[in-house]
Formats: sequence, C-alpha cells, structure tokens
Amino acid sequence: MKNFKKYFLISAEPETVYAALTFEPTIMLWTGQKAVMKEEPQTEFSLWDDSIVGMNLAFEKGKLIQQEWYFGDQAEPSIVTLKLHPHKKGTSVELNHTNIPDEAFEDICEGWIEAYFGALIEFYDED
Repeated sequence: MKNFKKYFLISAEPETVYAALTFEPTIMLWTGQKAVMKEEPQTEFSLWDDSIVGMNLAFEKGKLIQQEWYFGDQAEPSIVTLKLHPHKKGTSVELNHTNIPDEAFEDICEGWIEAYFGALIEFYDED
C-alpha cells in the first residue's frame, strides 16, 4: 500500500471549489461524465461514470471532504482527504490519498494530476 500527497492551485474561491467537488450537476459540468454525489456522510458516490466509487465520510463546508475509495476486497480502506485553503490566487487544495494498492498507484497518481485536478483547474482557468 502506498500514499500520495500533493497540492493543487485552483483559480476560484474555496467555497466555489468545494461546491465543484460536492454538487452533482457541477461535477458533471467539469468532468463531462455522469456522477452521483450527495454532500452527506455515509452516502455512496461515483464519479466519471462509475470509474471512481466509494463512500463519503466527512464534509466541512468550504474546507474539507473525506472519502473512502473502493478497490475490490481491500482489507484497509483507501482514504482520500481534500483540504481547501484560501490562497491569494484562489484555493490551494491539499490532497492526501492513503492506502492505495501498489498495482494501482501509478494510475491513481496520474489520474489525480491529469484527469481529476487537471480538469478542475482547466474548468476554472477558462474564464
């Protein structure tokens, strides 16, 4: 199992970024894919038309999102924590993804950088 931590800078306010990560219609706008999301702990979610699935664990409006991502019959949960920090250029998002299966690590890291945050950064830089 491996862990991945990285910071991303998004040119939008923390409340706006938080909504983009938790409000189903906005998620579908920036991903261009079907999504299922409720801003409620203990609800299941799916992103990118079921490419990413898991359980929402915790929310703190404008500041924190914590989820468990499913990877088959994995013994220890894979936990994603997104912390949103105000930044002079918008929002600094601190990503911490723990317990990533070794065989999925490279794909997951690439997915975070290119697909997930790449799409979100591009969405807000289009203005």
